[in-house]
Amino acid sequence: MDFLPRLEIGEWAEAVVEWLQQNARWFFDAIAFLVNSLLDGVYWVISAPPSWLFILIIGIATFLLNRRKWGLLAFVVLGLVFIDSLGYWSAILDTLSIVLATGIISVVLGVPLGIWMAKSGKVDAVFKPVLDFMQTMPAFVYLIPAVTFFGVGMMPGVIASVIFAMPPTVRMTNLGIRQVSTELIEASDAFGSTGTQKLFKVQLPMAKGTIMAGVNQSTMLALSMVVIAAMIGATGVGQIVYSAVGQNNVGNGFESGIVIVILAIILDRLTQSINKPKSA
Repeated sequence: MDFLPRLEIGEWAEAVVEWLQQNARWFFDAIAFLVNSLLDGVYWVISAPPSWLFILIIGIATFLLNRRKWGLLAFVVLGLVFIDSLGYWSAILDTLSIVLATGIISVVLGVPLGIWMAKSGKVDAVFKPVLDFMQTMPAFVYLIPAVTFFGVGMMPGVIASVIFAMPPTVRMTNLGIRQVSTELIEASDAFGSTGTQKLFKVQLPMAKGTIMAGVNQSTMLALSMVVIAAMIGATGVGQIVYSAVGQNNVGNGFESGIVIVILAIILDRLTQSINKPKSA
């Protein structure tokens, strides 16, 4: 026998969602337009060159970022050639468009929010539980509101990925700003720096390493969402993995899994390279 009445949280949530659908449709339509525009733009950029030219561009970028690491250059080039030879190039472009769009949104929203949290203790206290909620909620759960408000396809996959992947960027930006030496802050104040000058000339440059570590984590989390996003119609390598699981197709599952691993390593190494000193 239950001694306490059951809290109808589920019904309350349904009521809130129904109200939002009826009264905030304009807001979700605006978000859908912006995200779709970004997604289409990213896909247009990465799909414009043929595969061989894309691989050449990434190879040159890898060489410029890592002048002494010929092994990494060889891995990046051979890895992309391997993906192309398997016939996964079109799928990998869809996946990359989701990951890159998610990364851009995470940086555009996450870095300013992290700075705001670092500047205000009250804002930090408000958003920390929200970030905890975003990171601990099972990734599958994010598919429900994404489908409810945005339907199925690539765009809700990006929305779900942003919610899941953005917290590391916010947290690491907040941490990086807070860890800047107080002596440097006092010195900038002594020279009469404004708040904006202090932020862009002292705090952000000194916190760059920590911020980029957060961006790297967000990128990896976004890539980990590609298979889950396939459940709501997002195309790409994740859709092939999801289909292989449903059909118990070991061959396709193994191939697509290897492709995702190679892409993850390439993205991880390249984002880490951006943060390294030029002399390294």
